Amino acid sequence: MSEEGTGGPLPVVAIVGRPNVGKSTLVNRILGRRAAVVQDIPGVTRDRISYEGLWNGRRFTVTDTGGWDPKAEGLGASISRQAEFAMRTADVIVLVVDSTVGATDTDLAAARILRRSDRPVIVVANKVDDERSESNAAELWSLGLGEPQPVSALHGRGSGDLLDLVLDALPEAPRGEPGEGGPRRVALVGRPNVGKSSLLNRLAKEERSVVDSVAGTTVDPVDSIINLGGEEWRFVDTAGLRRKVNTASGTEYYASLRTEAAIQAAEVAVVLLAADEVISEQDQRVITQVIEAGRALVIAFNKWDAVDEDRHAQLEREIDRDLARIKWASRVNISATSGRGVGRLPDHLRAAIASWETRVPTAELNAYVRQLVQETPPPARGGRAPKIKYVTQADVRPPRFVVFSTGFLEAGYRRFLERKLRERWGFTGTPLDISVKVREGRGNDGSRG
Repeated sequence: MSEEGTGGPLPVVAIVGRPNVGKSTLVNRILGRRAAVVQDIPGVTRDRISYEGLWNGRRFTVTDTGGWDPKAEGLGASISRQAEFAMRTADVIVLVVDSTVGATDTDLAAARILRRSDRPVIVVANKVDDERSESNAAELWSLGLGEPQPVSALHGRGSGDLLDLVLDALPEAPRGEPGEGGPRRVALVGRPNVGKSSLLNRLAKEERSVVDSVAGTTVDPVDSIINLGGEEWRFVDTAGLRRKVNTASGTEYYASLRTEAAIQAAEVAVVLLAADEVISEQDQRVITQVIEAGRALVIAFNKWDAVDEDRHAQLEREIDRDLARIKWASRVNISATSGRGVGRLPDHLRAAIASWETRVPTAELNAYVRQLVQETPPPARGGRAPKIKYVTQADVRPPRFVVFSTGFLEAGYRRFLERKLRERWGFTGTPLDISVKVREGRGNDGSRG
């Protein structure tokens, strides 16, 4: 696979369908190598893994989704979650169906959701290994998603024609998530009473630049457009999710729901912490939500001017102890009341987003990792030391790296790789996702679906 070295995001092809229809086999066929395998380090995406593909000179991202389990509880929710995600983030959706089984209730339920999509949907009738099997593919017209494409992912039959169709359907540039292309989207989050409203009011009042209020993607929120440092930013709000609840646990639940909605709608999150209070478990939960959502992160310590030098020293110790896992986060000390430090916020937002969208050229990445592995090879496991064969950056926003290895890499070594990647390329303000694909030898690497 070639690497053009461009910094922009690639168009996305999502492979969806129920288990055992051959999704991962099809992904491997599209990529021209065994990449979709069982060994998968749990990360930010969990049930979605992305790879880089190349066909006729065009690069694109292939997202291999987890299968919909017909036996699992909440089937409708499971189908909706994956299908809606694909509809929101992909540029082309490929629905894989087992032609030897025909359209199941699960396939029909998925098709009903995908028919609402404004993105092109291609139905793949998989396991059509010869001409005699093509009549099975024709039956999948019943899904109402157009002509089924007969393919044998295992043997490669029809895969070239399928890829031609995918390229025809891909836009020149990725469409991205809703709202992309306008002002950068910022979630201002934190536990109650840390000063979120005060900071938002300070930003709006100081710049006198709330120019508009626009409807957002959650339930009735209003997003504030604020001019900071000569640039417009959209601060996402989730007021519409506030509702009356009778219990404390309910209040906490809806607060968490509001926070999650704001983070999901944003590109970068500002987590506001109170400098005059200890870092709490609730603060940690909000930070975890940002990391799991894969968003850029800025930590802002509010009320910084209200604490004395002894508290400053104590807070630094708390940060070293309690925030050790996010040493990479961008950090700024502010006072929403006086305005101190608030003017530095836009620079931190820009730097975090730039890191979040950084793409490292494959050749440069592999040259660096090869040197790194020579100096510090992975530790042996079971008497055998794994060898790192190849590393690629599968995606941006946030940067996602896939390490192809002959054996399992210990968590400590993956953390070592992350630390070294950050030392070399910075990545200040963005989480990194590093997954390991084990390729022990021909025929030994299974597939996920």
